[in-house]
Amino acid sequence: MRKLIICFLSAIVIWSGCSNPTTQNTQSGAGPLAKASRENKNGWVYVHLEGSPSEIGYQHGYLLANEIDTSIQCVSYLFEKETHRNWQFYRNAAKNFLWDKLDQEYKDEISGIAKGLQDKHKIYDSLDITAYNALEELGYYYVPTLDNAARAGSGLNKAPGNCSAFIATGSYTRDGKIVIGHNNWTSYLVGQHWNVIADIVPQKGHRILMDCMPGFIHSGDDFAISDTGILVTETTITQFYLFDSTGIPEFMRARKASQYANNIDDVIRIFLTGNNGGYANDWLIGDINSNEVAKLELGLKDHRVWRSKDTAMIGSNFPSDPKLIKEETVFKVNDPTSSPNARKKRMEQLVEVDLKGKLDLASGEKVEEDHVDALQNKNANNRCVVCGHIDEDSKGCTEWDLKPYYPFGAVQGKVTTADLAKKMTFWARRGHPCGADFIGEKFYKAHPEYSWQAKWLQNMIAYPWTEFSAKK
Repeated sequence: MRKLIICFLSAIVIWSGCSNPTTQNTQSGAGPLAKASRENKNGWVYVHLEGSPSEIGYQHGYLLANEIDTSIQCVSYLFEKETHRNWQFYRNAAKNFLWDKLDQEYKDEISGIAKGLQDKHKIYDSLDITAYNALEELGYYYVPTLDNAARAGSGLNKAPGNCSAFIATGSYTRDGKIVIGHNNWTSYLVGQHWNVIADIVPQKGHRILMDCMPGFIHSGDDFAISDTGILVTETTITQFYLFDSTGIPEFMRARKASQYANNIDDVIRIFLTGNNGGYANDWLIGDINSNEVAKLELGLKDHRVWRSKDTAMIGSNFPSDPKLIKEETVFKVNDPTSSPNARKKRMEQLVEVDLKGKLDLASGEKVEEDHVDALQNKNANNRCVVCGHIDEDSKGCTEWDLKPYYPFGAVQGKVTTADLAKKMTFWARRGHPCGADFIGEKFYKAHPEYSWQAKWLQNMIAYPWTEFSAKK
């Protein structure tokens, strides 16, 4: 059995996503690569992928081979350290209850990614790519349910929180049309690899423009727009504790919703069909054709939908439905010191009061960059601000079991408007949306308890906001 440790020993650790100064390296090819291209731009890797599922997969695997290789090694290293399972465990999970539940087109796309990698001399197969795509639901939902079952009284799965987001329409925006924004919260070790903008033109369904990790067939942190005018993003439900391994993988449902939904009802239906509770989220959904927005709070047993053509909806990892909170989480609604609740208070002030009637591209970017701690009513760098910096927080983040100064927080941001989305365009920023840099040498000197991460995490440089559009 091929072991990833071989890759670990042979790898040269390079974070190419943070070393690309400007636009460069546009490339395409012949044969299955004839319609594909790659371009490095302000810390991002933009790829255009077009064709059959297997062709799209091959293009993806071939053009992003080095990035996928490094990212899988990084995830495997982190998971072995923090979940106490090696990569073969995750491959087995992919084989035992993920692969057979995938639609054939996504099996073909994943197999194509593996073939593209193999042709670039990277030794991975479809199980590696499947497990990697399911990293959120396997590492933070499936594994904790096993631990809880094996050790009575060990405590419930407390799924971590990821991201700050909003969607607004009607009287809340400058032009009365939809504005949507999102920043990705995750460990810097993983988040440094969330550096791909993928423009996907499939044979069936709708064209998609999304951010993702290299090798993902879905967005993963979930910011995607389609050529039918559907916008989708999300934030994770903190301290959620259920998972059903007999259900359909969340990563496939997320991709399918972006590719095949024609309206908000379709998005909701696709997410509910075969729901496994993995990566439980509050999904923020917009339809630029009807100017309606919605929030789908999706657990495992419970879900709830809110819809309106005149509202601002936010997400900062807090659940809202009392039934879901009681039955599926250990979330503390009345704890004002938690990161989700503090950010909720601040984002409500921003999008419902301070910026009501003014939300547009520029102000949307400001929301995702925001550094006001609502608890202290002043600027700060900590767990309580929209652009999170837990690596600078002396309290860490107890609701996610993150110790003080753990390198975790906002790693990038995206914003778009209805008019831009109609043209398949959004703006994105690599690194902290506020523009601050994470410098590994300085950080590890101050916090040597995290020096084990230095093998895979050096610097996280912030680049300027940059426009990305589907290739014409």
